[in-house]
Amino acid sequence: MRKMIFSTLVCLILFGATAQAQKKEKVILDTDMVEVFDDGITMMMLANAPNIDLIGVTIVVGNTWVPEGTAYAIRQLEDIGKSHIPVVPGIRYPIFPSRFETIKNERILFGIGDAYVGAAGYPEPKSWESVYLQKYGSESTAKPLDMKAVNFIIDEVKKSPNEITIIAIGTCVNLATAVRMAPEIIPLIKKVIYMGGSFFKPGNTTPTAEFNWWMDPEAAKICLRSPFKEQIIVGLDACEKMPFKKDRYKKITDIIKNPDLKAMMKRNFLNALYIDDTEYVHYIWDVIAGAIMMDPTLITEEVTRYVDVNSQFGFSYGQSVAFERNQPVGTQEARIVLTVDSDRLWKMVEDYCREF
Repeated sequence: MRKMIFSTLVCLILFGATAQAQKKEKVILDTDMVEVFDDGITMMMLANAPNIDLIGVTIVVGNTWVPEGTAYAIRQLEDIGKSHIPVVPGIRYPIFPSRFETIKNERILFGIGDAYVGAAGYPEPKSWESVYLQKYGSESTAKPLDMKAVNFIIDEVKKSPNEITIIAIGTCVNLATAVRMAPEIIPLIKKVIYMGGSFFKPGNTTPTAEFNWWMDPEAAKICLRSPFKEQIIVGLDACEKMPFKKDRYKKITDIIKNPDLKAMMKRNFLNALYIDDTEYVHYIWDVIAGAIMMDPTLITEEVTRYVDVNSQFGFSYGQSVAFERNQPVGTQEARIVLTVDSDRLWKMVEDYCREF
């Protein structure tokens, strides 16, 4: 009898441990989606990761307009057989009124010059369907979810309290609007991982600001000042230690089997840059945020600081700032990633790309 009880207990313990090990981390990816690098690869890696349950992809303005991001996300999920993952269109413009018009003046006033300005640099497409048809020559077999990204975030967090991580790799306006509409979700979010900011390096869009948070500093500030349980920031401090050169781009292009995804790699703007300048050095950004969600041990160096974003219009508009002490009232602590294990991360990217 004792042996039977003991065996039963052992079985229960082993079953519990196995169930715990198999439990997947729920993730919402909030993204200004592009084809393949950088957002597309991030999404497809998360969709295929055995320890991740990608419950939705919410689209936000930034690198691309929302109709474009919606079309690109749907197509790439179709390509990897994951079209059941909801794609949810989000907010079309940054919080600041007429933000895209002010960018024209910033080029002159604040040292931007001819810097990349994402969706602010060209007209908004008519619809996601028109983008899909123009890009891919057919109609999509999948459709975006018939609701708004902000409502999707609120509903899913309330449905699974303390279980969902939000990975925000574009502008922060979807998440910022969600917490303004429903502040009760703030303590229910497990953690937020951002790709944004540059705390200890110069900016990449202005001399002081990184692109994602520069495009909508007000939204980034709202998010960073929300008392989430945990905030992790992947900024230029980590990203610019991950050079992405022509030989690696070609290697990954060769690894990918899906002809549609391979074609995306070949028509990507990076491919053209590498052809024009064989010594050109790019970086990866969003992939790092997704990768550390999949494997937190990739982080090899980090600091914890109180963080904020400058939302005062001027030379430092959009600058991210970190305080070790004497922080402004209302700022929250966040983990700032400084270095990741680049060899392991690139191997992870290549291993996943072999599945595509």
